[in-house]
Amino acid sequence: MEPTQAKYKVIMMKPQDNVAVALENVPAGALLQVTCQDKTFEVELRQAIEFGHKFAVLPISSGQDILKYGEVIGVAVKDIQAGEHVHVHNLEGKRGRGDKLGQST
Repeated sequence: MEPTQAKYKVIMMKPQDNVAVALENVPAGALLQVTCQDKTFEVELRQAIEFGHKFAVLPISSGQDILKYGEVIGVAVKDIQAGEHVHVHNLEGKRGRGDKLGQST
């Protein structure tokens, strides 16, 4: 299957990121070529990704930081495969957590 990057718009801002963001709805099974500076990832989406949502561009292990736009946005609460939707079901945010006040992370 040929990559369909030209058909679907996605963005990855920093080469150290391990997620990219869909700039439009992208169906499950789409084969994307995600490029950021000198890094290119070929990713087949495991689920449909809605506009503004994240997907992994490479495998992310449970406990590993999730990086978006060059910043840590959370930690994986389970293993995440490349092409998998990254959202509240598999990541826990590290910032703005009032329920974890006083606890170290």
